[in-house]
Amino acid sequence: MAIDTTNPVPDSLDTPRLSTRDKLVLFVLCAAQFMVALDFSVLNVALPVLGADLGMSPSALQWAVTAFALPSGGFLLLFGRIGDLYGRRKLFLIGLALFGAASLLATFAWDPASFLAGRALQGLGAAAIVPTGMSLLTTTFPEGPARDRALGISGTLLSLGFTVGMVAGGTLTDTFGWRSTMGLLSLFALIVLPLAPGLLPESLPHSLKGMGGAPISDRPRLDVPGAITVTGGLLSLIYALSTAADHGFARTDVLITLVAGILLLAAFVTIESRTETPLVSLPMLRRRTVAWGNIGGLVTFSMMSTVVFVLTLYLQEVLHLSAFETGLVFGVQGVLSAVAGTYAPRVIGRFGPRRTLVGSLVGQGTLIAALLGLGTGSWSVWLATAAVSLASMCHLGAIISYGITVTSGVPDEEQGLATGLVTSTQQVGITVGIPLLGVLATTSDDLLSGVHTVLALDTVIVLAAAVLVATGLRVRSGAVEAKPVGAR
Repeated sequence: MAIDTTNPVPDSLDTPRLSTRDKLVLFVLCAAQFMVALDFSVLNVALPVLGADLGMSPSALQWAVTAFALPSGGFLLLFGRIGDLYGRRKLFLIGLALFGAASLLATFAWDPASFLAGRALQGLGAAAIVPTGMSLLTTTFPEGPARDRALGISGTLLSLGFTVGMVAGGTLTDTFGWRSTMGLLSLFALIVLPLAPGLLPESLPHSLKGMGGAPISDRPRLDVPGAITVTGGLLSLIYALSTAADHGFARTDVLITLVAGILLLAAFVTIESRTETPLVSLPMLRRRTVAWGNIGGLVTFSMMSTVVFVLTLYLQEVLHLSAFETGLVFGVQGVLSAVAGTYAPRVIGRFGPRRTLVGSLVGQGTLIAALLGLGTGSWSVWLATAAVSLASMCHLGAIISYGITVTSGVPDEEQGLATGLVTSTQQVGITVGIPLLGVLATTSDDLLSGVHTVLALDTVIVLAAAVLVATGLRVRSGAVEAKPVGAR
């Protein structure tokens, strides 16, 4: 990649200095995001023990995951917009309190119903925390190096949270029992909640404030039909994909909810094109940075989650590693992801977020292709560890750069919407990859052959996405972007 020395970007390369208060604000917001990311994976290895303790059948255990995924993904856009209209800090604190209380309920659950209720309420709290927390971050830190650094730290902890959850889940379950995994989440909430009110600023948009900054009463109305259709569509789609991951697409409830989800989302698009106060601004979705940035994010999340899923099967079923040894492999991945998060803002400052996004996708796809060399020998452990760790570094670069790409140039009053799209992309991406590709491995007569098939398709999809995103964002080889702005 050639560098345009005639148009240097020295300002973007400066490492921004954060004040003590900025660091505390960043700690609160990132700790909350880490807590939610941890929740996605910390319970996975504890499911068999949990099921035996609460009397849940193996087929019912999927609801331990689905009960969280449904509300956490389904209500993201709605809560992001409510935060825009009625105050992000207020909704963030409500979500944090709800998440903490729900974690306690899950910790002390006495039967399957109480446990699943706790998981569902955790998901609802997460749906409020994630978009409002991201919006508070992007409105607290001005666009440029400071925001890039903040998003870099946030993205690193998001990725690290999934990995730490996989390692910590097995350790906690073996040492203290499955309830300790939920207790860890409640502990996080208890640490963050007292700090947040005094540190986080309220962030009502200027257009919704009267004289002296006081909120005015004639706020734009919430788009209720749009909220119902998009929430119902996402709930249906996430349910269908989550259930298909365990039972395939042939089940009647999967087919019905999949079709219902598609129809409801189509109705949502129609409603948004006609209402005066849309939940999602269609002109925003027409921005190249928003549309193509989210496509890049969707691909990097869905394809990397699929790789982690099939590698987990491969390491334990083909190479016969223990759960702890498998966790160590992904522990290396987490450490290198953290390293990547430290340097990603500098790379983005040098090359711009769009170039970094495309380059990260190319790197991720190429390193996934290296995993096609996996076999049955013990050396494959080292290949798997090296390739997935380096691919995760590229994946981390894609996460940070796509978040910057989507939110750059967006007015503060629409940051909740933009970050709601970012976080919805994350949730859908994490959910969609495994049922669409992972099932090819689980249903294959030869698991190793099935893993190779999944990895090959994964490689093709990521590299094809890199080409499409480069074309859509008009990224060309040669000169570096002068500055990371969200131009139309």
